Amino acid sequence: MFGFIKQKLQKIFNNISAKLHVFWSKEHIDEQTLNELELILLQADTGIHTTRAIISKLKKDAAAHKLINGQQLRSSLEQELVSILSKAPTVEEHTIYLLVGINGSGKTTLASKLAHRALSQGKRPLLVAADTFRAAAIEQLEAWSQRAGCEIIAGKPGQDPASVVFEGAQTFAEKNFDVLIIDTAGRLQTKTNLMAELAKIKRMIERHLPSQRICTLLTVDAMLGQNSFEQAKLFHESTQLDGIVLTKMDSTGKGGIIFSITQTFNIPVVFLSFGEHMDQLKVFNTKEYVQELLG
Repeated sequence: MFGFIKQKLQKIFNNISAKLHVFWSKEHIDEQTLNELELILLQADTGIHTTRAIISKLKKDAAAHKLINGQQLRSSLEQELVSILSKAPTVEEHTIYLLVGINGSGKTTLASKLAHRALSQGKRPLLVAADTFRAAAIEQLEAWSQRAGCEIIAGKPGQDPASVVFEGAQTFAEKNFDVLIIDTAGRLQTKTNLMAELAKIKRMIERHLPSQRICTLLTVDAMLGQNSFEQAKLFHESTQLDGIVLTKMDSTGKGGIIFSITQTFNIPVVFLSFGEHMDQLKVFNTKEYVQELLG
């Protein structure tokens, strides 16, 4: 399922997985080996606290003679990584998706991919272009909607985003659409007024569509590493996040940051997005992702 990762992220897998592969052939695991492994995990943007917790557990296993050779090390590391990602709650299918994240993180592209996914499931999606701060975002999503063959509610540059979402919520209810997908502005997390606007949008949806549960997804650029951790922290504080979508998976980014984000905030990874084609979206599978990462 995740074979595309090795195709799209050759630099990552050459730099990270190839280095890890050396450990799996070792006949004896000592403290120096685990210290070297710690450095590689840090290079993969797994995060200091998460990496130290993993290495601490492996060192305890080694001291207790539960971890002797490379194959046992691989198995133990896989269990630790899977455990971190599996502790977060599972995200079920929703009827309303609110997409948030900074400029350039892939929200507009994700919106089109979610619409395409809904269409392929026989559902009627409605796109809402609520990023009125960036005219190109409206035009981009309108182009996507035409290609996908789905309806869209598009705001005008400078229009109040909440008013666009209000129109989208009304249309969604009146015309009995199955899925509502809202593309918001690329809000800089340091801009308090923009974060307040996002909270306003969410309250408006809850007021006018009270029977529908909102799934708020944060797009995380795989290239940004630790910066993505800070984004997740600030967005989660402003609006409760339900899931992470790791984007730009066709770049030279490092996806290890998802372990740190998931462990700290208990937010699951829901999708992996790569490329510009509408079908280039994968439902995240924890075990398969970790197995591909470890090689």
